[in-house]
Amino acid sequence: MNIVFLDRKTLGDDISIDQFNKLGDVTTYNSTKANETLTRVKDCTIVITNKVVIDKNIMNNSDIKLICVAATGMNNIDLEYAKEKGIVVKNVAGYSTASVAQLTFSFALEFVQKINFYDNYVKSGGWENSNIFTNLDKPFYELEDKVWGIIGLGNIGKSVAKIADAFGCKVQYYSTSGSNNNTTYSKQSLEELLKSSDIISIHAPLNNDTLNLINKNNIKSLKDGSILLNLGRGGIVNEEDISDAINDGVDLYYGTDVVTKEPIEKFSPLLTIKNKERVLFTPHIAWASKEARIRLLNGIEENIQNFVL
Repeated sequence: MNIVFLDRKTLGDDISIDQFNKLGDVTTYNSTKANETLTRVKDCTIVITNKVVIDKNIMNNSDIKLICVAATGMNNIDLEYAKEKGIVVKNVAGYSTASVAQLTFSFALEFVQKINFYDNYVKSGGWENSNIFTNLDKPFYELEDKVWGIIGLGNIGKSVAKIADAFGCKVQYYSTSGSNNNTTYSKQSLEELLKSSDIISIHAPLNNDTLNLINKNNIKSLKDGSILLNLGRGGIVNEEDISDAINDGVDLYYGTDVVTKEPIEKFSPLLTIKNKERVLFTPHIAWASKEARIRLLNGIEENIQNFVL
């Protein structure tokens, strides 16, 4: 079998893909542009893609039998046409739950604990030149007894809820589909969750129900000093609206791992936020702890083995 990795670099250079050599002849490309995809997959049996699009034209003009998505989401694959063509499409679910939950709390703890401020205070010589043993210039807070609202109580949302509960938070959630009726935590309408939560974390997919879910009409419902964390998809939070709100003085903190167009564009409204202490960014890394990426590759290997057998 000919196996092609289309965007190998998205999996990181610190982990090996040698395990796939036993499954077939492996060709790797660090990245693939749209106009390069067909040439690269034309004669392959199995294609492994993270974000490279595999559409009807690619399927019609290649010998692909199996598409392995190096992710959980499969919106870069024309799933209906693949089914029509008899092409098997496999993703890997659940590999990144712990990684996403961990980054969620990294964001939250930075906002409430002000670690970066105090680290800079010490490193810049402030502490050694102080005449008292401590410094309380930047108030910080406890997570205990805070209300933590979760938008999207799937596997990741449940993991976040469990950790928040361990910190002593009062957990509530909003179901974006309306079909989740978890009885462990309090279910709320979106409006109620926004106005009553101290911290809100988003762990939902992007679809017609969640596009621009957080916008100028409901941002004004947020509690003063609240923290909004987007670990779902960029389009769930209207980036212009959240940026305008913070620039206009709304007492709000925003942390996001995702943006509407990735990589972030030079003129993204998020980069215009003046008070940098109010915003935290990471470049879509929530899924990508080393352990998670190893689990992902093992899942892809298993999908290929099951296909062959």
